[in-house]
Amino acid sequence: MGDHTATGIGARPAPALREYVDSYVGFDLRGLPAGVHCGPPSRTLTAVISLSDPLEVAAGVDDGSPVTRFGSVAGGLMSRSVAIHHDGRQHGVKVSLTPLGARAVYGVPAVELAHQLVPLDELLGALGVELVDRLRSATTWAARFAALDEVLLRAVSRGAGGDRVRPEVAEAWRRLVAARGQVQVGEIAAELGWSRRYFTERFRDEVGLAPKTFARVLRFEHAHDLAAARDPLPWGDVAAVSGYADQAHLVRDWREFTNRSPTAWRRGEVLLGAG
Repeated sequence: MGDHTATGIGARPAPALREYVDSYVGFDLRGLPAGVHCGPPSRTLTAVISLSDPLEVAAGVDDGSPVTRFGSVAGGLMSRSVAIHHDGRQHGVKVSLTPLGARAVYGVPAVELAHQLVPLDELLGALGVELVDRLRSATTWAARFAALDEVLLRAVSRGAGGDRVRPEVAEAWRRLVAARGQVQVGEIAAELGWSRRYFTERFRDEVGLAPKTFARVLRFEHAHDLAAARDPLPWGDVAAVSGYADQAHLVRDWREFTNRSPTAWRRGEVLLGAG
C-alpha cells in the first residue's frame, strides 16, 4: 500500500446521551491509494463531519448513484452501502446514533432519514453549524469529543418532551441488536403481544427498515466486522459465526449490500487494515 499514517480513536458519549448516541470515532488517514470506500449498512444512523476537504459520497456503490459533496453529512438506516470517494486522505469524526437518537437529537423519526444522506445542518440548524466550527477549531480528539457531548446534549434538551419512540419498538430494536439479528421476528412479536404484521408495520414506520431487513443488516454488520479484522477468518467461518446458513448465503447478502462479491470487496477496500 505504500507509506501511510493512520489514526483512529473511539470514545463513548456522555452517560446522559448513551440511549441516543452509540459512539464517536475520530479518524485521520493519510497516504493511502485513492479509491472508493464502502460505508456498510449498520445498526446505527451515521453522521460524519469532515475536518479537511468535503466528503464525496454516493448513496450506492458502483451503481451510477450521483456523487454529492458534503462538509458534514447525516444518514439514516441503510439497506446498502454508501460509496465514499477519497484521494487517500480522510480526516474527520463519525457519530453513530441509535434509531431512538433520531427523534432525540434531530427531532425527526428515523424513518424520515432511511436510505437518505442529508447535510447535518439541515437537521441540527445553528447547532450543526456551531458543532462543525468547534470540531474544526479544536486541536485534540479529547476536545472534539467534549464538544460533541456538549452540543448534542443541548440538542436533546431542546427537544425534551417531544415525541418519543414507542417503548415496544425500542425494546424490539434492543433485542435484535443483542442477538445480532439471529432471532425470529415472530418470536419478538409474540413477546410484545403483537401480530407479526402489526409489529413489522410499527417497527418500519419508526426506523425505516422492516425488522426482518434490519436483522439481515445486523448479520451482515457482524460478518463485515469479522472480515475487516486485521487477521480475518476464512469466509466460511465468517458465515458460520455471523449466523448464515452457509457461505453461499453470505455471498448473496454481501452482493446485495455492497454490490460487490466478498473477494472483490476485500481487494478494492484500500482502508482495510489502515486503522
